[in-house]
Amino acid sequence: MSTTAVVLALVGAFMVGFSAASVFLGAKWVVEPLAAYGVPRTWWTWLGVAKAAGAAGLVAGVFVPAIGIAAAVGITFYFAGAVLTVLRAKSYAHVAFPVIYAAPAVATLALAMGG
Repeated sequence: MSTTAVVLALVGAFMVGFSAASVFLGAKWVVEPLAAYGVPRTWWTWLGVAKAAGAAGLVAGVFVPAIGIAAAVGITFYFAGAVLTVLRAKSYAHVAFPVIYAAPAVATLALAMGG
């Protein structure tokens, strides 16, 4: 794995891990928009678990690339769903946030796939 891919994976893991922790801790800047977008409260913990697993997978991917690739794919799909959720809620000013959180995982995936 190249140094660039390792750095991107670790930055992505930090960002997604921070996002997971923000959900678990009920950070206002995360849970208020979730409620406004219509995401059921019963989903929030599972969304946090998915993000935490993705972050852990990116870190593990530094040592076992196949795990990192799987995690990057999962994170990419997760945040694609987040973009769709934000667009469905017509909260266009917030679309950049899930894109920013997905970017390191997408870049890591692109590098891992030889792009």
